Order: sequence, then structure tokens, then C-alpha cells
Amino acid sequence: MRALIFAAGRGKRMRPLTEATPKPLLQAGGKRLIEWHLEKLAHAGVRDVVINTAHLADQFAATLGDGTRWGLHILYSHEGEEPLETGGGMLHALPLLGADPFIAVNGDIWTDFNFSTLPQNPHGLAHLVLVDNPAQHAQGDFALHDGRVLDQQQLTFAGIGVYRPELLAGQAPGTFSLVPILRAAMRAGNVGGVHHRGGWFDIGTPQRLAELDARLRRDAQLP
Repeated sequence: MRALIFAAGRGKRMRPLTEATPKPLLQAGGKRLIEWHLEKLAHAGVRDVVINTAHLADQFAATLGDGTRWGLHILYSHEGEEPLETGGGMLHALPLLGADPFIAVNGDIWTDFNFSTLPQNPHGLAHLVLVDNPAQHAQGDFALHDGRVLDQQQLTFAGIGVYRPELLAGQAPGTFSLVPILRAAMRAGNVGGVHHRGGWFDIGTPQRLAELDARLRRDAQLP
């Protein structure tokens, strides 16, 4: 199974940190945020990873290289100076991802979720990981009932999922969000999911990055 890491965003809420460094390359617990994902994906048996880039794109290849140090093969899907959002970015990366289902994960989250538990052949068009609502997003995004994700606010989308390329069938290239497409698939009963009750952080502000860094350093007994 291949994986896509969303890393093209400008990270406006993280300024001034992201003025010089892309958000997924910021550090927490002694590692870059994206490195936590690369380690977990490699541990789950993923070998090919596509990273989409736009803002400060050159830093990714210069920092991560071709993925050899993690036992991975990294390819880069460059979108230009302006990011194409989640839907447009995924569509742009499909030629590198192939025709089979693939994992996609937001580059600006941290989680202890075990990627090896994701289905390689999901029912329907997508399989999403949901988490308890954090304080900054108390209303939630979607609901989960008998393994199906519903277009109702109950839990928060973790930014982790498995997708079939067919989800984007008929979509024209350009800048667009994946969310309306997922909502339509949910209404058709084509999205499954799971509730992850473990660790998960959405790194949306410098304060939350500092909180995650402190937690990870404490857990690992780092200075």
C-alpha cells in the first residue's frame, strides 16, 4: 500500500514559525512532525510515500531526501506556488499513487495511531479515522455508526484515511477541498471508519506545537 502525506499548506495560523519552515518540518519531541508519520508508515509496511508540496517546497527534498533512511521510497508531488487544497492535491498526486487504495494523512498532525490497522481493501470509496473532539473543535465533523461514517457532527476527522482513486472520478484538475466529495460519498453509504481513542494532536497553533513538544519530551524523558 502506498501513502500520501499532505504537506503543501502555508500554515498561516502557525506564523511566524512557518514563514521560514513548512509546518510538517517543524519539530516536536526531537523529530520533525512529518518524520513521526514516515516512521509509522514504514513500520506498517508502507514502502512508497508521496508528499505533496507547495509552500517552501524545496525544503522537503533537501531535508527528507528519497526516504532511504526510513526504508521508504519518497516521491514529491509539487503543486506550484499555491496549494491545491486536499481534493486538488490528492487528484494531482494520483499518477504517483497508482490505481489501488492508498493511505492519506495530514502532515500537520501527531498521533499514536497504528497505520497497520487500516484496511488495504476498504468497503466503499473511503475509510476514515475519527477521534474525540478536541477543545478547539468541540462540534466535531462526522458521526460513526456500525462502522459507517455519517454526515453528522459527532466526532472529529483525524486527517487519516484510506481512499480509492475512484472517489475523485470525474473531478477536474484545480483547487478544491476533499470534504464535499466525502460528504456526498457518506450520504451514499460509501464511507467506512473507525474511532481512534488514543493520542492525537492537531498542530494548528504555535502553542499546541509547544504543548505537544513538552508532552513528547516528558514521555521520552528528553531534556
